[in-house]
Amino acid sequence: MKALFIIDMLKDFINKDGALYCGDASREIIPFVKKKIEEFHNNRNLIVFICDSHKEEDLEFKMFPRHCVNGTTGAEIIDEFFIGKKDVIIKKNRYSAFYHTNLDQTLKDKNIGEVHVVGVCTSICVMDTVGDLRNRDLSVIVYKNGVADFDQKAHQFALERMEKIYGAEII
Repeated sequence: MKALFIIDMLKDFINKDGALYCGDASREIIPFVKKKIEEFHNNRNLIVFICDSHKEEDLEFKMFPRHCVNGTTGAEIIDEFFIGKKDVIIKKNRYSAFYHTNLDQTLKDKNIGEVHVVGVCTSICVMDTVGDLRNRDLSVIVYKNGVADFDQKAHQFALERMEKIYGAEII
């Protein structure tokens, strides 16, 4: 079975007034991601919304501005997306969606062998999650039209690393 990971498409990252806005490139991927969500819903595949979620005094705020704090509007999935009843929401507090979450068990329970990835930021949470997917020997497809970053140089580096080092398919 296949799964679609939608990584950090949250108001603090995607909305222009968000605490850690990822730039116009993050807004430009919305129509593509919406299309993928519809496709995966229509084919009854698993959809996993992976959501950055921090406590008020998270140590990550020493590196990045305060963002995606639990219970705030900024931590919500953007309004443009439809969340189905069978979709899974994974809240994470570090770059990889696997760190201290039940994602590994969710994938095993659903017998997932292939994961398609979209979201932000390519060079941080997307790349770290893809690395952990490949460490679990899962097939991974990352959509160039479905990922974005606030740093274009880092974005390009991440795409190349995910393909050449992790073995993900970049299409």
